[in-house]
Amino acid sequence: METTEPTREEIDRTSGPLLLEFGATWCGHCQALAPQLAEVLATYPHVRHIKVEDASGRRLGRSFGVTLWPTLVFLRDGHIVQTAVRPDREEIQEGLKAVTEVKVE
Repeated sequence: METTEPTREEIDRTSGPLLLEFGATWCGHCQALAPQLAEVLATYPHVRHIKVEDASGRRLGRSFGVTLWPTLVFLRDGHIVQTAVRPDREEIQEGLKAVTEVKVE
């Protein structure tokens, strides 16, 4: 897991599956989610995970429309695939599956 906040431009240029986790260290909902998220993420070792300490006026969170914590933004190749606000385990698994599925066109 990375903790350095990237810019929106850096996020938009990423390749592969990425999970952005927006929250705050003092947030009870975020603390409750942490063990479940870690457990599910362990089954997706190839998904890059960036934890973003969010707050009022922080640009990255606002650029993704974050208003409640925790908010998970699942991206593939810089594009939003799914967003989950205060997710349960099933929503986490669905998001990770969505960004790692190989689509045949």
